[in-house]
Amino acid sequence: MKAEKRREEILSLIGNAENPLPAAVIAEKFNVSRQVIVQDIAILRANGYDITATNRGYVLKAEVRAERVFKCRHTFEQIVDEGNLIIGAGGRIEDISVNHRLYGKITARLDLYNRTHVEELYRSLKSGASKPLMSVTDGYHYHTVTADSEKTLDGIEQQLRAAGFLIEI
Repeated sequence: MKAEKRREEILSLIGNAENPLPAAVIAEKFNVSRQVIVQDIAILRANGYDITATNRGYVLKAEVRAERVFKCRHTFEQIVDEGNLIIGAGGRIEDISVNHRLYGKITARLDLYNRTHVEELYRSLKSGASKPLMSVTDGYHYHTVTADSEKTLDGIEQQLRAAGFLIEI
């Protein structure tokens, strides 16, 4: 069996297991050494899989993300406030989109998940190299926001409303 196929099956095994799976048990299933499994796990982690080693074996953390689209409006100067509000409340800003009357929906990926990212975006826009996407729609824009739960998204929604950024759809 090729290493790539084995890693796919390791993910499946760990992801479907009710209890942590020890490296020795996985190694026996694939007829390889425990060290080969440890190396496979390291490669899977490097590829972004959230695999935790416990004293009883490996566990694959399933990423549960809730997602919501918020329609917002604010000034250029409030970009940092909006971003820090969302991130501070436990959200991640995945993208921004606008509905242009001529071009239709225009979306740009943001991937903002910490305050530094928000500051970097603002500095980049402030430098004048580009205008913010929201500038073509008089400040109106949409953000796709993800969080660990719907409850977190509800909290973000309440804070956006209280700050005066949320436009009720």
